[in-house]
Amino acid sequence: MIDGGEDKTRGGGSPTPVRPERLRGPVEFVGRAAELAQLRRIVATPPCLILLEGEPGIGKSRLVAELLAELPGRHLIGECDDVPEPFPLGVLLDAIRGGADRLGPLSPVAGALAPLLPELADVLPDAPPPLTDPAAERHRLLRAVAAVLAALSPATLLLEDLHWADPATCELLAYLSTHPVEGLSVVLTARTATPGSSTPIHDALARTPPWSVTRVALGPLDADDVRKLAARTLRLDDPPQQLTATLLDRTAGIPFVVEEVLRTLAERGGDPLADDSVPFVLRDVLLWRLRPLDEATREVLGATAVLGMTPDQRILASVLSLDRVAIGAALTAAHRAGLLHDAGDGLRFRHDLARQVVYDLVPRESREWLHLRVARVLEQELPRPVAQLAHHYRRAGSGADFVRNAEAAADLATERGDDATAASFLLQTMDIAELPRPVRVRLAAKLGRSAIDGLSQAEAIPVLERLLADRRLPPGARGELGLVLGRMLRQQGEALRGYTEIERAVPYLRAPRRKAQALAVLAAPDTVVDRHVDDHLARCAEAETAAAASGDPAADLAVRIARASLLLELGDPAAWAIISELRASAELADRPREHARACLNWAQGALHAGHPEQAEALLAAGRALVDETGYERLASLVEATELSLDRAAGRLDGLAERLSRLVASAERMPVTLLDARAELATVLALTATAQRAGSTGEHGSPVSRADGCAGREDSNRGRDAVESAERALREVVADARRVGAIWPLVQALSALARLMVAGRPDEAVRHAAEALSVVRGKGILAWAADAVLVLAEAEAAAGDPGRAAGAVAELEAGIAGRDAPLAQAALRRCRALVPA
Repeated sequence: MIDGGEDKTRGGGSPTPVRPERLRGPVEFVGRAAELAQLRRIVATPPCLILLEGEPGIGKSRLVAELLAELPGRHLIGECDDVPEPFPLGVLLDAIRGGADRLGPLSPVAGALAPLLPELADVLPDAPPPLTDPAAERHRLLRAVAAVLAALSPATLLLEDLHWADPATCELLAYLSTHPVEGLSVVLTARTATPGSSTPIHDALARTPPWSVTRVALGPLDADDVRKLAARTLRLDDPPQQLTATLLDRTAGIPFVVEEVLRTLAERGGDPLADDSVPFVLRDVLLWRLRPLDEATREVLGATAVLGMTPDQRILASVLSLDRVAIGAALTAAHRAGLLHDAGDGLRFRHDLARQVVYDLVPRESREWLHLRVARVLEQELPRPVAQLAHHYRRAGSGADFVRNAEAAADLATERGDDATAASFLLQTMDIAELPRPVRVRLAAKLGRSAIDGLSQAEAIPVLERLLADRRLPPGARGELGLVLGRMLRQQGEALRGYTEIERAVPYLRAPRRKAQALAVLAAPDTVVDRHVDDHLARCAEAETAAAASGDPAADLAVRIARASLLLELGDPAAWAIISELRASAELADRPREHARACLNWAQGALHAGHPEQAEALLAAGRALVDETGYERLASLVEATELSLDRAAGRLDGLAERLSRLVASAERMPVTLLDARAELATVLALTATAQRAGSTGEHGSPVSRADGCAGREDSNRGRDAVESAERALREVVADARRVGAIWPLVQALSALARLMVAGRPDEAVRHAAEALSVVRGKGILAWAADAVLVLAEAEAAAGDPGRAAGAVAELEAGIAGRDAPLAQAALRRCRALVPA
């Protein structure tokens, strides 16, 4: 029975996905002329990708219906479900099915879709053999979808309700934004992300270049639009101003709500302002429509709202123990009452807002009973719809059944390469208070592994921290959870915290394979302060022992990659032999994602040492592998390395702007953000120093000009540039100190010291000395080359270069016999300033 219950818990979710070939929305179309014109203009020149955003009921679907009504060519349409089963790319595959009869010749890569679209086996190429790297397999799947879309183009691809999309679909759409399909216009609709939260589609598109996606935001209707809608619906030539104002006030200008209210006013007849009981909010409208329905019809409608947007008469009959005739009669009555509408493929709620109101009117106890009954019916389905079951059991308050099915859904998502969806299901299980500790630990370990490369790290971290704070945690679990927590913290930019967690985890790791992988991470010297290079060397030796004991090729590969990186930073020429051997090996070739990551890390190490040619070659290899695998998480590292190369080579024109764009796009990739900010601040400092030098004479006095104002303007610009660079550097220094990240800290301190040499030599010496002290604690003196050079320049400028002699001698001893061209060049300049 439906009443005015107060609980606002969201229900829904169809037990079997229904994706009708139709577009829903208000019947009337008013306003939106500017937005419609913009959409028409963009889709007229494909390829393009448009994200149409707005709150529920704002008219997104109605607007795209108007767009497609006059748009020639092929339309491929898909709609996301609110509780989908873990099936990557489901909404895209549904859209492709709709155009499968028009497929032309296909690229062989399209065969990767054959296992997912068995009904198209006669038109798809044969499936290629599986790949060993899940990331490469996923990227091949993305390329397969793109190939099929290319075969269907020219076309318009419309995907609705992308706020419910699976992460694989979002990854593909991000891929299409930067690798557009010729002739394909992509139109997406999604609810606006709320402050403090996001969705996979917003996260995925946030990591794409700003030019690759056109965002169109829909707002509420204004007073003139509401007046026009009232005039059409109520058949009034000139609706009273009071009616327009009241409608706007009580519906917030949301088109779906405005139309539902106006339809009810038209059905009631009479003067719409004469009766104070006239409904002006959606809940009142639906209550008014429910009044004439008998209790049996209300019960069926309430069960329908629990089930989802679209009634399944077979399931409703089983849930309510009624025959199909009674169910059909009740749904027909609800349709006549205006509570359901005919979408062309059956009855359904016109909008999720309407379904939600009906759902909220079902008493809590009745809702829980209905969810439980739905779950019991769905348990009989084969294959079991585990995501739907998890949803209904959770709404029913059956925690154990929910956890059982959520874990099954997570396992299924992991099997299909969808780590982000797996992490989402596992995160929900952590909210169940009565979970036994062994179950919670098992699920948390799965969560950690899923969230490493997913979008759920920020939510997973506190869960793992709470578990690790429990002293009763078994040792094996402590090691596993500590390792994944440490890796997540590092990826979130928390360098020292992450490193420390992995250090704590190592003694508890039982499997030699896992111990080898953890120790390989600890061997990297360029991540944290307060760990000497001797510690990293010891960790690397321990990692080699553990890898040998494990007999696992993947663990051995990880350790060899770490050894090469460590030797490269140490300036040991043996690093290049290891790198060449690894790059020629089948082990690394079979793991393109690891190969790409290794190349990019080695490119950074080559830059640190002063080998720009080798860095350029490694970057090119890494970039090609990232393009091949489509591993978007490494895209920002590719760009950051490229920009670092440009800075090292002195190619500064436009570099600050490019770095600023990288910093803005890396907000959701904390692991690369601080390094990018350090590069940007360094470039700003270099540019400011050049501007200051250009606006002063040989001895630092302002350049004489015929136009004195112009000289002052140049001087002011130079001063502003110096202040801006100093501010940016100080922010990087503060953040690097906070997280314990050594490389951006040393880089920013050295750049800050150089910025101050001309005007504040004492401060320059202080910052350079701090950089040297930090590097001394690491034991890789080549990293302090620029700081020592600044010390020498500052002391020479002060007339006492001998005060830098100790630092110069320390640098010379530290790089003796090392392959460190950059540091050797800095030492030569120091010796010219500070005689031995």
